[in-house]
Amino acid sequence: MTIRALADRVPASDVLAYIPSPPRGVWDIGPFPLRAYAICIILGIVAAIWLGEKRWQQRGGQQGMVLDVAMFAVPLGLIGGRLYHVATDWSTYFGPGGKAGDWWKIWQGGLGIWGAVLLGALGAWIGCRIYKIPLPAFGDAIAPGILLAQGIGRLGNYFNQELFGRTTTMPWGLEIYDRFNTHGDPDLMNGIASGPPVKIVQPTFLYELIWNLLGVAILLYVDRKFKIGHGRLFALYVAIYCFGRFFVELLRDDHATHIAGIRINSFTAAIVFLCAIAYFVFATKGRETPDQVRAGVLRPWPWQFSALRKYGAGTGVAAAEFTTADAAAADTAADDAAVDLEKSDSPDLEKAGSSGDPATSESASEGNESAKVRDNSSESGESEPAVTLDETKTVDSGKNGS
Repeated sequence: MTIRALADRVPASDVLAYIPSPPRGVWDIGPFPLRAYAICIILGIVAAIWLGEKRWQQRGGQQGMVLDVAMFAVPLGLIGGRLYHVATDWSTYFGPGGKAGDWWKIWQGGLGIWGAVLLGALGAWIGCRIYKIPLPAFGDAIAPGILLAQGIGRLGNYFNQELFGRTTTMPWGLEIYDRFNTHGDPDLMNGIASGPPVKIVQPTFLYELIWNLLGVAILLYVDRKFKIGHGRLFALYVAIYCFGRFFVELLRDDHATHIAGIRINSFTAAIVFLCAIAYFVFATKGRETPDQVRAGVLRPWPWQFSALRKYGAGTGVAAAEFTTADAAAADTAADDAAVDLEKSDSPDLEKAGSSGDPATSESASEGNESAKVRDNSSESGESEPAVTLDETKTVDSGKNGS
């Protein structure tokens, strides 16, 4: 007797191989609801930053930079993921009987990875522009970590009993239960399971989790074996994920937007897969050198907005001179400099300089003479050479000298 025939003859509750869903996905700790979905998302982000930071330093990047860029990429990624989910499941919130006020409640589940990667990449681009590091090299460093985070995040769908596949009789089918709140009303998101399973479905969360972990291993192997760079490893990550996601989508029958009878995520996966393969084939070959991925100077913290503007404009000070106190006092120093500049340009000072005062004229002459001496000595090579940018690149001890 085959396994399928045995599963058809035995009730669902008697098949020990079925995977039980968690009885609940939310635990109330006083007034605070602890959600498994949120925990999985946070753990995924932490894992991605940890692995990305490790790989970035191995490529010659400066310590702490992945976390810095993540402060731009993660918030935009979460926003993008939610917007994609709402846009592709519009009727759930704004259709007949929909709850329009729930569209922004991210804790109830619903993040589209396509929107998360798109706006997350925009946030990473902003961070890389500010810190003057190449975005393609940064993407290569964090690609395996992102795929690892996606796999961990799928566990959140398991706790929420969402995004599962069609009914099945396979021994590894997933049991789905009805959940009820304390008032006895159906509440699949916040309730507690009661009674026997109502159906056995394809555990698509598990398929995608396994595929993502396999993809992480492939990316790490390819990167170590072939030393690819210039964004090609990131493109390979996108292609690997899209390939697996396309087939996982074919197993689902939950509510989703369709185009020509095909789920919209299947279209998205196919199109993005082709674009990723094209980039992988035609992008620059080889890998960036350690000197190309290092910022060369220590960076202000992302929340030091004024210092970031100066840094982004190319007016940041050398790494050997930049400290946390300097960054914190950047605004004050800039204001003082502006006041001094206004004073030097005032009509009173111009009048005083042209009043014929011998002392003033002599001082000005001495200043011009000393300036000429300095210029001449520099040209003749008699003075000590200035510190070059290459010397500042040796500073790699961490954020703001710590």
